[in-house]
Amino acid sequence: MHLYYNPVSSNARRVTMAAHHLGIKLDLVEINLASAADRRRLEEVNPNSKIPVLLDEDFVLTESCAIMQYLADCTPGQTLYPEDPIARADVNRWMFWATQHFAPAIGVIVWENVWKKVVYGIDTDPVELARGERDLARFAAVLDAHLASRQWVCGDAVTLADYAMAAPMMYLERANVPLAQYQHIMAWFGRVQDLPAWRHTTAVF
Repeated sequence: MHLYYNPVSSNARRVTMAAHHLGIKLDLVEINLASAADRRRLEEVNPNSKIPVLLDEDFVLTESCAIMQYLADCTPGQTLYPEDPIARADVNRWMFWATQHFAPAIGVIVWENVWKKVVYGIDTDPVELARGERDLARFAAVLDAHLASRQWVCGDAVTLADYAMAAPMMYLERANVPLAQYQHIMAWFGRVQDLPAWRHTTAVF
């Protein structure tokens, strides 16, 4: 299986963490999003021009969480994506919550504090930054309360939900993402950072 990715993409990191945990060796194809040629190559497999993209022979799969679920379903005996319908629905719920609420809020902050200057040479917009911080505070309170009585996002062990939730936090320090006050999130994130899958996929910025 080939994965179109970039190591600075938190969406791609979700997939590489899951693959490492599952023991799946992916052939990584790094896409330079600043390269017109690489963009054209990416758009051949994903008209959305987004990474990651999984190529499994003739099957092309986009969207990070869908790829994670597919990799788990291709791995006999795995525990990251439970087969019990209720347990699986819970994992799905938190994966979708991460991509709909938690990650976009972090994404605004990362864009304003890191990538906006790199890509366009434009300074941070305080109005946009405040919007991201406001959204993050709202959703971080939900996650912090959820994690107050548990070690992992779902059940008693690591699942795909943990990797989906943790990936955007790779920019926690560099982008000054304001999460330090949420003690249960930070304790959980510390546990994720201790996992081999996190350490193996750490990008050098």
